[in-house]
Amino acid sequence: MAKDIFEKIKENRGPIGQHAKGVHGYFTFPKLEGEIGNKMLFRGKECLVWSVNNYLGLANHPEVRKADAEAAAKWGMAYPMGARMMTGQTSEHEALENELSDFMGTEDTILLNFGYQGMVSAIDCLVDRNDVIVYDSESHACILDGMRLHAGKRFVFKHNDMESFDTQMSRATKLVENNNGGILVITEGVFGMAGDQGDLKGIVEFRKSGKYDFRLFVDDAHGFGTIGETGMGAGEEQGVHEEIDVLFGTFAKSMASIGAFICAKEHIIEFMRYNMRSQMFAKSLPMPLVVGARKRLELLRTQPEHKENLWKIATALQKGLRENGFNIGETNSAVTPVNLQGNLAEATNMTFDLRENYSIFCSIVIYPVVPKDTIMLRLIPTAAHTLEDVQYTIDTFKIVKAKLDRGEYKAEELANVEVDK
Repeated sequence: MAKDIFEKIKENRGPIGQHAKGVHGYFTFPKLEGEIGNKMLFRGKECLVWSVNNYLGLANHPEVRKADAEAAAKWGMAYPMGARMMTGQTSEHEALENELSDFMGTEDTILLNFGYQGMVSAIDCLVDRNDVIVYDSESHACILDGMRLHAGKRFVFKHNDMESFDTQMSRATKLVENNNGGILVITEGVFGMAGDQGDLKGIVEFRKSGKYDFRLFVDDAHGFGTIGETGMGAGEEQGVHEEIDVLFGTFAKSMASIGAFICAKEHIIEFMRYNMRSQMFAKSLPMPLVVGARKRLELLRTQPEHKENLWKIATALQKGLRENGFNIGETNSAVTPVNLQGNLAEATNMTFDLRENYSIFCSIVIYPVVPKDTIMLRLIPTAAHTLEDVQYTIDTFKIVKAKLDRGEYKAEELANVEVDK
C-alpha cells in the first residue's frame, strides 16, 4: 500500500515552517499598510520602514500614480488576454521592450511576467544536457531553482573567489570538450543579502585572456536603476557592461512594480521568445503594468535626482553604521546588512523590541540564509528616506546592540506575539 504523500508534512514542516504557529503574521507574513514610503503602518502603529525595495522612491511618485491610474481606467487589468505568442501582443509591450533596449544599450529585450519565474525559465531555455553551468555559491534562489531543471552538469565556485572560479572553469572546460557542449557562467550584479557586487570584471578577464570560452548571464535585479553612471547596473559600474551576454533586470526593485526583462543580442532574444516556456504558456503582462513601467523607465532616464537621493541616504547610513562599529560586510551597493551575533530566539526578541518600542521595521535574516549564531538586520535605503531617519536608526541600533551584547534578548523559546487573524 502506498504511503500518504502528505504524511511527511506532519513531521517535517521545513526550517521556517516548523515555527509557523508562533511567528505567522508578525515575524513572517507581516502586514505593512498605508502608502509605500519611509513610514508605514504596522499593527495600526506608524513605523520607520527599511524593508521595502522602493529604491528610487517611485512607488508614490505623482507621475507614476497618474500613469498607473489612467492605464487601469483605460484598459482594465484583463487586457491583453492570452500569451503574447497567441493573443497577448500589443504595441505598448513592444514599445517598452524597445525603450529598455535603448536604455540598456543592447540589441533586443524580452519582457517577463515575473522575475523569479522568468529567471528559472531562462536558464532552462538557454542550456541543454550537454552544456555546463558554473555559478556563484551565493546565487539567488531563482537561479538555483532554474538549475534544477538543467539536465547537465553544474559547478559552483566560492563567492566572488576568482581562484575558485578558475578551478571550476577548468573542470567545466574538460567536461564540455568531451561532450560537445558549452559553458554558461551565472552570477549576480548585486547580491541581495550581503549587498556586494559580483566580480564581473574578474570573470570577464578570464575570457579576454583566452583561457576559457563561455557565455556570461548576470542577474542584476538590485543593480538595475541603482548603480552605474546612468543606472544600467553593475556591468556599467565595473566597466564591463558590453561583455555581459545575457542581462536580467526586474521592475520589482528600483521601478517599484511587477515584471522583469532580459537584454541580449537579437538572435538570443528571438530564440527565447519562441522557446521560453514561462512566457510562451503564461498570460501577457496586463496593460497597466506595461504602461506604468514605461513611465517609471522615463523617470529613471530623465530624473537622475532619484538615484542621487538614494545614494545620499545609503552613503550616510553605511558611513554612520561603520563609524559606530557595526559590521556591514563588503557591501558596495545600496543594500545594507548589519551583522550581529545571536540565535533565533534572540532575533525574535530583538525584532519585537525594534518594532514595538522603537517603531523600526526592518528585515531580520537568520540561519540558513546566514551562518548559525548570526543575525543580519537587512536595510534597504530608498530615495524616500531622510537623513533624520538614518540618524534615528543608527542611534536605535546602538541601543539594541548593547542589549543583545548584555544578553537581554536571551530566551529558551521564540518571542510569542498575539496576532489578529
